[in-house]
Amino acid sequence: MREVTLLQLYEHPITQKYLNRSGMAHAIAVAYHAFHLAKEHNVDPDIAAKAGFLHDMGHFTWYRNGNWDYDLYRQNDIHPIKGAERAHKLLIRLGENPIKAKTISLAILFHTDSFLPSNDIMRTPLQQIVKWADEKDEEEGGKHHYRTVDSLRAKDMIIRLDQLIDKEANNKLSS
Repeated sequence: MREVTLLQLYEHPITQKYLNRSGMAHAIAVAYHAFHLAKEHNVDPDIAAKAGFLHDMGHFTWYRNGNWDYDLYRQNDIHPIKGAERAHKLLIRLGENPIKAKTISLAILFHTDSFLPSNDIMRTPLQQIVKWADEKDEEEGGKHHYRTVDSLRAKDMIIRLDQLIDKEANNKLSS
């Protein structure tokens, strides 16, 4: 039995605030990619989907003269650090298992190399899956953050992914 569902995360005001800022359509797409990659690589699909869903909740908007400045973002952004912190606090507040909350937060921390001085870290399988899932949905110049999704459709997609996760968990229990 899962302590926290994606629907609980989706409906929380903190999630709405930060994922609507960084792109709800992207967050949901990455959650689905993470779920499928987790199944493929024998990683817990629940924590993979949660990490994929929350991976960009640390984004700050970097603007100069009223326009998005991608170079400014690339030079100064630390969104994985802030996102890991926000996700951990949210997950704990909602009642997630503390070990899972930490594991999800670390996957968010290492989902990109953009803030690291070098690209030589060794990722766990979950951390690699979240990185791959994010890369599968990326668009040139950060355009993936500007795709939109209607809130009813977004909620339906989240409910469907929760159902897929539950089905996968039940299949493991009956094996």
